[in-house]
Amino acid sequence: MIPLRDENPSGSVPYVTRGLIVVNCLLFLYEILLGPDLRQFTMDWGLVPQRLHAAFVTGAEPLTVGLVTLVTSMFLHGGWMHLIGNMWYLWIFGDNIEDRFGPVRFLAFYLACGIFAGVVQYLANPDSSLPTIGASGAIAGVLGAYAAAFPRARVVTFVPIIFYFRIMMLPAALVLGFWFVIQFFSGALALGMAHAAGGIAWWAHIGGFALGFLTMRIAGSGRREPRWSSDPTLR
Repeated sequence: MIPLRDENPSGSVPYVTRGLIVVNCLLFLYEILLGPDLRQFTMDWGLVPQRLHAAFVTGAEPLTVGLVTLVTSMFLHGGWMHLIGNMWYLWIFGDNIEDRFGPVRFLAFYLACGIFAGVVQYLANPDSSLPTIGASGAIAGVLGAYAAAFPRARVVTFVPIIFYFRIMMLPAALVLGFWFVIQFFSGALALGMAHAAGGIAWWAHIGGFALGFLTMRIAGSGRREPRWSSDPTLR
């Protein structure tokens, strides 16, 4: 299932959400301009579990290296589709969470989810020497918060069924719950293949989503979520 948009208007202009999208896009353009130097740049600024282990556990690396890469890694991407997919989800769901938290708290929340997601991914595969990059852990936190705050909000969703597809209006709880289940089972399978090269940071997604969901539940609901309309017509 691929969300296309939600029918949950925000009560404020999502300046931070838009700013995060712009920063991610600009940094990706910078990555492209690096050419052959991109690999080393990714190794230096991506989250490398072995280096994180050396910084936090053995002391073989400066502590600042681990702390810095936990943040910088969430602003780098491995390709156009990686970037577009992440920014699409942030665009759809980020504005409502920014509206709920306010811009400053939303930015702190976003960064906290990204950092926590990186730590969870490290714990799942601490021996990996491959860099983990991408905003998906932080964005997973946004999705978790959205699922907690607006479970009945309507999401216009592309649903492929073998050679057939439909555009359907589904509750956010179903769309995001399905997304989380896919991440969880994929992450469970990936635990047995920690030696594989590359791949998706499933446990970063799981960790980010869980923190976002719990944070929103603890924060409480300051506003009522929108209810389903009796008119199912797409607009």
